[in-house]
Amino acid sequence: MSDAIKFLEPRQAVVSRRATIIADLADILPPECLVHEPRELVPFETDAFVSYRRLPLAVVLPKTTEQVAAVMEYCHRYGIPVVPRGAGTSLSGGAIPQEDAVVLGLSKMSRILEVDPGNRTATVQAGVTNLSISDAVSPQGFFYAPDPSSQLACTIGGNIGMNSGGAHCLKYGVTTNNLLGVKMVLVDGTVIELGGKHLDAAGYDLLGIVCGSEGQLGIVTEATVRLIAKPEGARPVLFGFDTSEQAGACVADIIGSGIIPVAIEFMDKPAIEICEAFAQAGYPLDVGALLIVEVEGSEAEMEAMLKSIVEIAGRHHVKTVRESQSATEAALIWKGRKSAFGATGRIADYICMDGTVPLGKLSYVLEKTSEIVARFGLRVANVFHAGDGNMHPLILFNANDPEDAARAEEAGNEILKLCVDAGGCLTGEHGVGIEKRDLMRHQYSDADLNQQMAVRAAFDAGWLLNPSKVFPLEGRPAA
Repeated sequence: MSDAIKFLEPRQAVVSRRATIIADLADILPPECLVHEPRELVPFETDAFVSYRRLPLAVVLPKTTEQVAAVMEYCHRYGIPVVPRGAGTSLSGGAIPQEDAVVLGLSKMSRILEVDPGNRTATVQAGVTNLSISDAVSPQGFFYAPDPSSQLACTIGGNIGMNSGGAHCLKYGVTTNNLLGVKMVLVDGTVIELGGKHLDAAGYDLLGIVCGSEGQLGIVTEATVRLIAKPEGARPVLFGFDTSEQAGACVADIIGSGIIPVAIEFMDKPAIEICEAFAQAGYPLDVGALLIVEVEGSEAEMEAMLKSIVEIAGRHHVKTVRESQSATEAALIWKGRKSAFGATGRIADYICMDGTVPLGKLSYVLEKTSEIVARFGLRVANVFHAGDGNMHPLILFNANDPEDAARAEEAGNEILKLCVDAGGCLTGEHGVGIEKRDLMRHQYSDADLNQQMAVRAAFDAGWLLNPSKVFPLEGRPAA
């Protein structure tokens, strides 16, 4: 499996100068900001897409934008590739390095620089964790809306790179909807600022291009994000169905009716059993599929919305309706969902896919996903953001069996193609990385890809930033 996805050949002119490069970087950075001993490089050889790994040339961990700029200017001058890295939680291989690349990690840039309740914004360094923003602004009555399952560990720089989402993004949007401005270091070390506290910036929407660019246009070192007032109340409710098809059809009808809950999360039977065994959240075990629907507002607003949702669920033969009765129960319900990936890792190796489909096709895609996985002799647990059609099938396999691993990867590719063919796309929030790179031609025409690569090259003509990622290796313009 580790040979299935190809990387660019290392630049031997760079590899041969490793000792000189490390010495030069040691002149630029304090000793604690440079990692170069082979044993110390091992933690940086992969991210959460652990099937692939490469040891980098060196790792730099700058503390300031000025240090990032100095490293980038040096690497650009000598044609050294740079791979940006946040917390390493990427599930698409976005932070996996290669032998001629310097990994630029932002973990030491972890300060919240400003909280501005009057403008409802916070300005943070890129290494700040997602959840720590909400923790910092909670006393003022605010929170930061995007909430990936990895929010305890993942950082804002990585969230911006992948345009990350989360369970509550159905109502509040993904990272791009909550990002107001960035400070970014370009490939040659130039520092620019895009956007700010104001609602809209003049000129081209370069911020919209940067969010989701997977570290290929520059290194984000600071971000200004939107804060949202905490709701008066919130209540998650469990809806159990006999089949995944019933649950999928219910989701489409809820959204089609004009109701927008704050979250609609889906689990099929294998996922329910895995998460319940771990979290003891009170999930019903006698159902084939489960929806976690959360509503928020005043008591009257929540009651009215839930009444309508229960009526819709009844039309789809809902088997179980269970409301949380306390803050503790609500926290347990979300603990189970947020722990799904880790809980699954306790019982098997898995690949977590990330495709998005139109809501009207959820039932169809779920059925076909099961058929695809069964055809390869594997198992699947489905858990995903149903409200926006962002699917996360977890394909279970044995990582110690190369043939089993290859089947899992092939099944995953077929599922992603299915998502595209159903009118969806390859990724909702995990990014393309290396995982989906060679499927980009299934989503886009040559003209589409050429235009995207032209935009990328306008920022980085030498393709030094995260070079093996996102775009197919064949057909790229010459660096």
